[in-house]
This record gives sequence, structure tokens and C-alpha cells, in this order.
Amino acid sequence: MGTRLESDIVRVRVARRPLHGVLLLDKPLGLSSNDALQKAKWLLRAEKAGHTGTLDPLATGVLPLCFGAATKFSQLHLDADKCYEAVARLGATTTTGDAEGEVVRERAVEVTAADVERVRQVYVGPLQQVPPMYSALKKDGKPLYEYARAGIDVERAARPITVHELVMALEQDGAGASVMWMTVRCSKGTYIRTLAEDIGEALGCGAHLVELRRVVTGNFGVAQSVSLERLAAMPEDDRVACLLPVDALLADHAVVELGPEDAGRFLSGVRRRGHWPDCAQVAVYGTDPRALLGTGHVAGGELVPGRLLSPIEITQTLAAR
Repeated sequence: MGTRLESDIVRVRVARRPLHGVLLLDKPLGLSSNDALQKAKWLLRAEKAGHTGTLDPLATGVLPLCFGAATKFSQLHLDADKCYEAVARLGATTTTGDAEGEVVRERAVEVTAADVERVRQVYVGPLQQVPPMYSALKKDGKPLYEYARAGIDVERAARPITVHELVMALEQDGAGASVMWMTVRCSKGTYIRTLAEDIGEALGCGAHLVELRRVVTGNFGVAQSVSLERLAAMPEDDRVACLLPVDALLADHAVVELGPEDAGRFLSGVRRRGHWPDCAQVAVYGTDPRALLGTGHVAGGELVPGRLLSPIEITQTLAAR
């Protein structure tokens, strides 16, 4: 980001306004997810905002940001599968598993194409992965990275993950170092740094991550995303036009529609009866006018309310069409 935008964000007090929707941000290198969120929130003059999980400062790529009513459904997106493009340097391991850490061991790289394919097959499918110390996971209310910075190693239990697809290619970078290019399609909770380290150990030479880009999260791709630079250069109306509707987060939900009377009762938290099949996740809409009311589930012919929009949020989303 340029210094003008950064200084403006710090110094200028803006008049906030209610906005409701999802911004697909192409997070830049070097910013934390929260810093990127705050810059986008400032550019949009939004009252309320949150993100759907974090990307490390050294990672770039698609980061869905939720505004207004969309923040009520941001947790749903944490479970989405992800796809990453990554580069790991072979022959060196670091304290953090990436290029930010200090090199702790160097080894010769004697890796063949057959070795790459053998290891690739090992790391596809259901796996058990130990989270890294340099992560935001918490122990006794404190992030693991705080323990790591204090030189304290905390025991971590392995967690189940799934690597749905793994593409690996052995190459050399501009400096002549051996690197592994990887495309990883995986479940939530997968640490690509740890995967790169584990692959490096399996190859017998060690590795650490030097580049990481998230290209897909759920049904959102980086091609749909906008950078902070582009957002800053736009007129204000064009920035708002970049927002996807709130229900973009609910694309995998079944749809239930309610008439005015049932819609009013549903928004009051009252269960409704109907001829709907059982379903764990439904997006509920009013029909007059058509507007998202919230989420719920259907069990035994009853529609049970979940997360609901407030009447003022519904009015504001209708007015913004």
C-alpha cells in the first residue's frame, strides 16, 4: 500500500454507514488479515465488518470480508475447503517453517522425480497433522505464537485434515536453489507450512515455505477478488458495487420461502410447519418482497430459526438493491 493511503487511514475520521455484503479481497503480502480488513472497512466507510478466517502476513490471495448482516454467517465459511499455490525451498528448515524464521538446519538436496511422486502419494487423502507453534491456535487463552516467541514449546495434539488434491513439481529458482511448487486442495484447518515441512522431511532434505497464495476458498476464487490498491483508486459507488450480497455465503444451503405472515413469525424466532424435507442448512427468504431473512434447519416438518437478520438489516439490504 502507498504511504498516502496508510496515513489517511490513521488520521482521517470518516462517517460510518451500514453496509451489508461480502467483499472478496486479494490480500496483499505483508499485511495481517485484520489490518487488511480495517483498511477495506475504512475505504467503504462501513460500520461493522469481520473476516472468515485468517491468512498469514506472508500469504496472499482471496480473503472474504463480511460487512453488516454478512458477519452473522461468517463462521459458516470457516468449514469451506481451500486451494493454495505454494513454493517451498528444499534443503533448509527454519524456526517458523517459513521464510520469516531463522535457518536451523541445512542439508543437501538429492531428490528425483520418482521421490517426488512417492512422497506426493503419501500426502494425499486423510492425514493427521500437528499444528505449528507459530499459529494463532490458543493454549490457556494465549496464542501458540506467543509461547513460541518466548522459547516455550507446547505439546499439540495431531488433528485430522484431508488433502483432496496435491500437485508437486521440482524446479530451481532464480538463485539456483531447489524449490517445490505445490498446488494443494485441502480441508479446513490444514497448515500449508506444516505440510511443506513434512514433505521436506519425507524427501530427506527438509524444507520451508517461501510463497503462499490462496486461490480458492469455498466457492470464491481469487479471480473474483479485488486488491486494496484497486479499491482505493475507485470512486466510492464503485467500491460498494464490489460487494456480493449477503447470501453469497449461503450458496450451499437449501432454500425455503415464506409468505408475509410466516416470515414475520419466523423473524420473531417462532418455528414454522410445512412440507419441507429434513435439511441441516437452509437459507430462508420472505416472498413479499423477496428478501433474505436468515438461516435455519428443517426437522420433522418444522423450520427451526438459526441466525436471523433484524428488520432494519432487511430494510437496508432491500434499499441497497
